[in-house]
Amino acid sequence: MPFVQCSGLKKTYSVGGEEVKALDDVSLSIEKGDFIAICGPSGSGKSTLANVIGGLDQPDHGTVMVDGVDLAKAKDKTLSEYRNKKIGYVFQSFNLQAHETALENVISPLTVAGVGKKQERRERGMKALERVGLADRAKHKPTQLSGGQRQRVAIARALVNDPQIIIADEPTGNLDSTRGADVIAELKRLNTEGITLIIITHDASVAAQATRIIEIKDGKISERTGGK
Repeated sequence: MPFVQCSGLKKTYSVGGEEVKALDDVSLSIEKGDFIAICGPSGSGKSTLANVIGGLDQPDHGTVMVDGVDLAKAKDKTLSEYRNKKIGYVFQSFNLQAHETALENVISPLTVAGVGKKQERRERGMKALERVGLADRAKHKPTQLSGGQRQRVAIARALVNDPQIIIADEPTGNLDSTRGADVIAELKRLNTEGITLIIITHDASVAAQATRIIEIKDGKISERTGGK
């Protein structure tokens, strides 16, 4: 059975008094270690699909089986545990706390969840920073880092729980082309280590790096083989 199996997903939102089908009978299988790009215009449903897979949202209809658990029917506690243990998120706007150091930002998910003792959390945070090549910036605050470095701190934060899936929502959107390419290269490297990678993007050059490209429009999907 695939690692992730979405079947018959439907999700409708009310916008300005009109119903918008964000997901319209979407079915999708994802194997462990896949590198998938979800593409489409604004409002096409690509973020909704990623949020359903990530346990941030639930469909109106359909199933989302991940490792034998149907997220579509899961209770809040199960969804929270799933997000904490299996998913790492990387956002376009970095979502770093300006008053905290890089290390403090990285370990914030562990701190909030009350995982381990302080020293254990710091050790795990340093290992995550080492994986993205920023151990020497552990004491720097976001304002002391470049955009690319801030995004790599965000990647380290996504890694600190040893997730099986990383979902990156427009991870290069706030970066220039050089720094954006560095971030994609880092995510690809993590994918080669066995992490399943799902990138939401409107950038064709980013999508071309994936092995599978899921195109979504008006809540419906089509698929083609990626460029790399």
